[in-house]
Amino acid sequence: MDAIPRSLRESPVHLFRASSLLGTAPYPSRDASLYKVRPGVYAARDAWNVLAPWDRYLARVHAFALVRADAVFSHESAASLLGLPTFGHPRNIHIFDTRRSRSVAYGDVTAHTSADARSVQRVGGIHLTTVEDLVVDLARVLPPAFGLAVADAALRDSSLSRDEVIDHAAAQRNTFRMKRVEWVLTRATPLSESAGESLSRAVIEWCGFPAPTLQMTHRLEGRTYRSDFSWPEQKVIGESDGWLKYGGDDPVAAAEAVRAEKRREDSFRRAGWRVARWDYAGALGADGLRAALAAAGLAPSRRADPAALASVGRNPRSR
Repeated sequence: MDAIPRSLRESPVHLFRASSLLGTAPYPSRDASLYKVRPGVYAARDAWNVLAPWDRYLARVHAFALVRADAVFSHESAASLLGLPTFGHPRNIHIFDTRRSRSVAYGDVTAHTSADARSVQRVGGIHLTTVEDLVVDLARVLPPAFGLAVADAALRDSSLSRDEVIDHAAAQRNTFRMKRVEWVLTRATPLSESAGESLSRAVIEWCGFPAPTLQMTHRLEGRTYRSDFSWPEQKVIGESDGWLKYGGDDPVAAAEAVRAEKRREDSFRRAGWRVARWDYAGALGADGLRAALAAAGLAPSRRADPAALASVGRNPRSR
């Protein structure tokens, strides 16, 4: 098994150290065109201002790596470098520090320790914990639906298997929130193609709906389609939509994608399927997903879990 990535995500904005500008005027801290990403590290303010929250976080991680070349990144920081979901703008930079006897937070940095031995990988000059440690660490501390999205993405984007991660967690002495870890890992699958699909799966379960079939293949009118979620006995299809699915910011590509999706959905309907659609916000809020499936005729098969549903869309570890 080799889950080491070939490359890490680069900083989404050019970063430079203040020391590189010594002897120039004005000094970076007095230059309104610059943004201080962290002490001693700057970026162009205009470039920083247009970054999405998760990209600002990635830039912060790279800025820390500039001033602490020996840092071993973990948790959300390692996830950001690996291109795994981070959900908003995490508050802290997370590193693993074997020199400490206990975990400690200082400024915007949390240094973690563990009773279990840790392996470290080095990619592109940056150190980080292994993917299996990252998945287990975040399954412990993130709201369960978010932990599931990280685990799904890790299985989808690496050579890890779910059983390998389950065995890795079981071998650890740390029993903190093991029920949450077990919930995440027993449901993790590489079949979820996006964070939205992962969150949707958790919400579907907590709303009390029957478990769906994932990525089912349908042969309709001479074409082959796949559905995000399907309930063949009820003839219901569930689709988790995202703007990138429809061409991002390319209007021409978006229009063609919408037309293709309309043709696809018409084929499903002519074959007797009822189609429910919801977007990322509909999954985060739960009500949009629940209403879409109910309108398509899917009925809950068990009682809903209001406490679990309340955890969706709220990540106390992000700003």
